[in-house]
Amino acid sequence: MEQTYFRKGFGLKKELRPVIDAEYQSALVERIRSRGYTDTFGGVTVRLAQEFGFCYGVDRAVDYAYETVHKFPEKTIFLVGEIIHNPHVNQRMTDMGIDFIYPDGDGAFDFSHVTADDVVILPAFGVTLHDFEELKTIGCILVDTTCGSVLHVWKRVESYARDGFTSVIHGKYTHEA
Repeated sequence: MEQTYFRKGFGLKKELRPVIDAEYQSALVERIRSRGYTDTFGGVTVRLAQEFGFCYGVDRAVDYAYETVHKFPEKTIFLVGEIIHNPHVNQRMTDMGIDFIYPDGDGAFDFSHVTADDVVILPAFGVTLHDFEELKTIGCILVDTTCGSVLHVWKRVESYARDGFTSVIHGKYTHEA
């Protein structure tokens, strides 16, 4: 039986690293970093925060999206919502031929146009269990880029529930709508 769920990558990271670095790395930023995160240009001194940019979960999700496009060049590839909340990155996903499935005003996704022959990328912040089960039922290939820190929160919430506690997560339910 063909594998339809992927969470660990396709082993293409090294091969695709130059492409990804060309898109998301900056010679200027590297210069400032190499000079102790401070550089002077004319009379202006620039101080760069030592911690900025993509977190490890976003790095992984973006890498995995590139790997997915490379691994499945003949398939239609969908992305549930946005890979991350970054217009430049999401535009790049569109440029690579990834089709976005956006939620409606109530935060619901319509997967009716996804077929078993397609690939669906799950974003860094994950999807609901309902959406995950619906996609599994379709039988498409699922590429899960959910961040490990997000998964950790989900597991903690489940653990607290088993112990009789209620977890309250503050946020906007339809933040992607």
